[in-house]
Amino acid sequence: MKMKNSILSIIFLLQIGYLYCQEIPILEPKLGFELDFSQESINRFLSNQAFEDCRNLFKKIEQEGRKGTNDYTPEEQKILFYCDETKDNIWQIEGGADSWYDGGVPKNVTASSYLSSQGENNYSPKNAHDFNYKTAWVEGVKGYGIGEYLLYTFEGATPRINTIKVLNGYIKSKTAWLNNSRVKTLKMYVNDQPFAILNLKDFYGEQIFSVEPIGNSDRKNLELLKLKPDWTLKFEILDVYKGLKYDDVAITEIYFSGLDVHCLAKGTKVQLADNSFKNIENLKIGDLIAFMELETNQIKSAKIEKLENVIHQRLVKYKFESGIEITATQDHPFVIENKGWCSLKPEKSKQYKRFENIAEIKIGDYFFTSNGKDKLVSIELIEGEQETYTISKLSSGDNFIANGFIVGIEELKD
Repeated sequence: MKMKNSILSIIFLLQIGYLYCQEIPILEPKLGFELDFSQESINRFLSNQAFEDCRNLFKKIEQEGRKGTNDYTPEEQKILFYCDETKDNIWQIEGGADSWYDGGVPKNVTASSYLSSQGENNYSPKNAHDFNYKTAWVEGVKGYGIGEYLLYTFEGATPRINTIKVLNGYIKSKTAWLNNSRVKTLKMYVNDQPFAILNLKDFYGEQIFSVEPIGNSDRKNLELLKLKPDWTLKFEILDVYKGLKYDDVAITEIYFSGLDVHCLAKGTKVQLADNSFKNIENLKIGDLIAFMELETNQIKSAKIEKLENVIHQRLVKYKFESGIEITATQDHPFVIENKGWCSLKPEKSKQYKRFENIAEIKIGDYFFTSNGKDKLVSIELIEGEQETYTISKLSSGDNFIANGFIVGIEELKD
């Protein structure tokens, strides 16, 4: 019996050793710019000077022929912080959220513990996903919260994630950030299986981690996708940067970006090859539609080879001088005079073929139409879920004509 117990003990120790020896990736973040919530910064957000600085920066970027956000200097990024036309106030982390959220949000955010409310301040796990710089999740155990975690639950049909964004510590003020402890290392799990170690910097701003796509990749049948089981992401505290005053460990926000978000709203009119129109939801593979050959501005025809149908949230409605409107996801590309291909969220549009260089849509832009151009006069975010559609592959061409506008074919890169 002693020999048997000894063998079992050895096997157990070998299993534990194997688990600890399994290598999981250690990821380092890309850092955004350092945040500033001083009274001077708040006043600047509210002032006309901020909008003037934005206009001057956009003119400079246009004159230099720059596109996208990869080549902005840190100083330019600080100016851009005040330029999001969809943000209601300086405390919003994303104006209308990232376009990934067009396709859904976490079903639930829970935690192993959280600190009891103090006066008007609460420290619920839901604070870690409310897109608000003022609020934070704070773990609720004695000491530095090692082993405490946040758990995000997603429905099976939720779009895939390839970017994790973290605002570490209690961001609402630099004093609160320094006084409270911050996370140094997070262990990330997918469906309770170790996935990666996130090495966080002691940095007062956004930290971005790129990961291989997480979620359900077979998205051809929306009805089958809705039947897939929920999946989870867990973020466990392994190590901390100690606060000057408190042991409590805070995370202001963990949020996401990814794939599988595109499309136009139900009811959008698509021009066919014979110059008639059909609602986008009624299109079928094999239909002949019109597209514009951009080099010659000639209207030509192509056959639909692939269509997409997805449920989305937070669509954006563009309204034009002519009175025409079009509703789309925030990353849907349009052709704009003197700027070429543009979307409201250029970084997200780069997931599609042929849109590596794409600029940002601004009020006042002139959108190309099938017979000229039309001036954008307003951008309106729409809350609630909507069924959306798009063409993701044609026999030729990279665009089609929707409500008269030249819009991009959104074919995901391999």
